[in-house]
Amino acid sequence: MASRLRSCIDTLRHFSYNKAMADIAKGVRSFTIGTAVSRILGMVRESVIAALYGAGLSTDAYYVAFRIPNLLRDLFAETALSAAFIPVLADEKNKSKNAQNLLASNVFNALFLIVGLITIAGIFASPLLVRFFAFGFGTIPGKMDLTTQLTAIMFPFLLFISFAAWAMSYLNSEGAFFVPSVAPAFFNLFSILLPLISYGWLVHRHLNPIYALAVGVLLGGLFQFLIQLPRLYQKGFRYTLYLNFRDPNLIKMLGLFLPVAIGISGVFINTTINTVLTTFLEEKSVTWLMLAFRITNLPMGLFGEAVGAVALATLARQVAGGQKNEIRDTLFDSLKLVFFLTISTSVIIAFLAHPICRIIYEHGKFTAFDTWATSQALILYVLGIPFTAGIRNLAAVYYAHKDAKIPMWSSLLGIGINIGLSVILMRVIGYRAFPLAITIAALANITFLLTRVHRKIGTYDIKPLLHYCVLLAVASAAAGLCGWLLNTYLARVSTAFYFQVINLLGSGSAACIVFYILCRIMGLKEVDDYLRRLLKK
Repeated sequence: MASRLRSCIDTLRHFSYNKAMADIAKGVRSFTIGTAVSRILGMVRESVIAALYGAGLSTDAYYVAFRIPNLLRDLFAETALSAAFIPVLADEKNKSKNAQNLLASNVFNALFLIVGLITIAGIFASPLLVRFFAFGFGTIPGKMDLTTQLTAIMFPFLLFISFAAWAMSYLNSEGAFFVPSVAPAFFNLFSILLPLISYGWLVHRHLNPIYALAVGVLLGGLFQFLIQLPRLYQKGFRYTLYLNFRDPNLIKMLGLFLPVAIGISGVFINTTINTVLTTFLEEKSVTWLMLAFRITNLPMGLFGEAVGAVALATLARQVAGGQKNEIRDTLFDSLKLVFFLTISTSVIIAFLAHPICRIIYEHGKFTAFDTWATSQALILYVLGIPFTAGIRNLAAVYYAHKDAKIPMWSSLLGIGINIGLSVILMRVIGYRAFPLAITIAALANITFLLTRVHRKIGTYDIKPLLHYCVLLAVASAAAGLCGWLLNTYLARVSTAFYFQVINLLGSGSAACIVFYILCRIMGLKEVDDYLRRLLKK
């Protein structure tokens, strides 16, 4: 009788686990498709910026100015808001739809008040903020003033993107991932069209055309929120004019919010710190780093953020439902999935970094030397993507349990390592110090989380996961080398742009095929399973 009972329990657990994994795969697929549209448009945006403005004073000023409200977005609007909001919202959803909507309305109204005041303060404080974030610009006439003006124009972006993040969190808690993931495409669309349309008009009137980018950021952030409203209504959200800072659920969320913001946004804090330090280096360094970082957003968004966002929603539901046995299985399956996706793509991108940067950026005023410098930064950035993606999945376990302290301390450790290494290495290898420091800091961060996650999921054996990652790295390196050799050989045939695009696509595809074959040879059975799940309708 006892054996039959255990068999029934195991069967139910296996069924629940398979359903959770199917839900994660479905969510990742939807998230990835939507994000692909957005991130590809993001690459088009950066290509347009590089062609119109090149790399110089105006683009340095724009990227630093955008970094200021964007840092607050990274810290308080997107990932941090989702990590603090979704677990609490999952609890309310289990009670009733009305309770869920009341909490969502309260959070929206609180955001409108708090972020609105921060936005107004940020506009007036732009001169002080720029002196802090870009005091290295003070030696170049006009650069500080331009950065200040652009910062003031773009600061309302913070309010719009906070609303967009709130909508994304609600939809993710409902299992809807496509619309929130594709919404940033509208941000990129406005950032592309406005500069293209107004560049000549602004130049003819002796105005700096970089202002068009700032206005495009504002309109893009607004429409990133508005495009999600119909889907919110379909999922049953109904707004209530309700604001109560004493609401226990809001207090619980706010209690998670600050440590979550620090814990989940270490890479963004590191990027901002590095931006400040880069202002002391040669002109164009800020632009090279920012353009390289933009490319990393494609694999990180398609795979790292996709798996992390879906895993957080799934883990939050499992914790709220008391499904303790499934939590560990979900975590390690999501980790293996994200490593499968990010180790392969990161290593292949590293091998093909130069042709990627050349095709995306080397147009108009963007020179061959700019391409080479950007590709150097890209190589060092992408090697840290698997660590950063893994951090997001590990942190999701803590946030699902409403524990944000351990990820916070882990992030602070990474920030400290990044600052120390950046200050030391920037005198030796220049701008390359910053992506290298971020990668090493991410490795320290994920190690810290792994050594303490047993407190949430119980004891586990890390050796199978490490062995799996080593085999993935070996297969990826061999595949990347094959792709680079093929690309180098074919590049001699023609220098025509369209041929170079076909060459890059063919070399990248060949590398992926080699990666898959090597994984099969080395006995990585998970590869077929993940491909089947991701491609299954």
